[in-house]
Amino acid sequence: MTRTILLAGTMLAGLASVAQADTLRLLTWGGYAPEDVVAKFEEETGHTVEVTKSNNEEMIAKLRATGGGGFDLAQPSQDRIMGPQMEFGIYKPIDVSKLNKELFIPSMLDATMANTTVNGDVYGVPHVWGTSGLVMNTAEAGDTVKDYTDLCAPEVAGKVSYRLKRPTLIGFAFAMGEDPFAAYDDEAKYAEIMGKVEEKLIECKENVKTYWGGGDELMNLLRSGEVTASMAWDTGGWKLNDDNADITFVAPASGALGWIDTFVLPAKGQADDVAYEWINFVMQPEIAAMITAAAGNFTASAGADEFAEDSLKAKYQNSFPQEAVDNIKWYPPVPAGLETIEGEVLDRVQAAN
Repeated sequence: MTRTILLAGTMLAGLASVAQADTLRLLTWGGYAPEDVVAKFEEETGHTVEVTKSNNEEMIAKLRATGGGGFDLAQPSQDRIMGPQMEFGIYKPIDVSKLNKELFIPSMLDATMANTTVNGDVYGVPHVWGTSGLVMNTAEAGDTVKDYTDLCAPEVAGKVSYRLKRPTLIGFAFAMGEDPFAAYDDEAKYAEIMGKVEEKLIECKENVKTYWGGGDELMNLLRSGEVTASMAWDTGGWKLNDDNADITFVAPASGALGWIDTFVLPAKGQADDVAYEWINFVMQPEIAAMITAAAGNFTASAGADEFAEDSLKAKYQNSFPQEAVDNIKWYPPVPAGLETIEGEVLDRVQAAN
């Protein structure tokens, strides 16, 4: 009798484990798992999806607190993978053979896998992405401004705006023929590159109408015509394009600067197979377009732009022909010490007369 009860208990525990594994506990950003996409996945697969909305800091904190438990799939930015994994071991490697790689834009998949590889294992693949580059009135500045350093051209003097933040330093460095990301492991070389950028930004100060602080401020400057060329995000440029067809986002000649929010497997996740099913499902172009409609940003799904809403599709394709996509410079993790160098450069630029 006791043995029968134990056996029954074991069977029930096994069934509970199977039931639990059929539920995907997803830790993600707002808009990345919209209700219509979740409902479609649940209907087609029979699985259940439990969505917890979060951000980078909270994701890392939650996974650190549990040693990588509590969730089966998470979506931190790619620069939040290598460091936390090396320090806390909160992720498990991704079995790329279980993904339909043909669904991904190849250059984005390759870049993300390279930037999230630890000790030979891949820990992240790309999902939602966006960039910063040039937002400008093409009728007034389009013939002059093709790259970040063109913001210093005399033709746009007094009509330029950008932030005194690290994207400006990085963008100017690439436009000057340097590769700051390649110097991340060489602090002396990085300081040398930043020194050259500092000189250029000080020289460029007379062109700057103002250093913008918030997105609304910049958008008002561009709408009013006080600024005709700036550094800003792609979605901001596309939003302005709704009001003025001459204003839009332009990928710089040296490459837009890109961020990617990824898919990772938490170390103690219990539904890896369902996680792979979800990734392959949402990377289908038609489904990815539904996520773009909800999130406002495009995904790494190959061909998904063709299924986007017509006006957004036109803006995207105008800003990002394939060569511009392949030329995006994706942010890798920032090593310790470099932010101090950057902060000192920005302070000196701000203080210069």
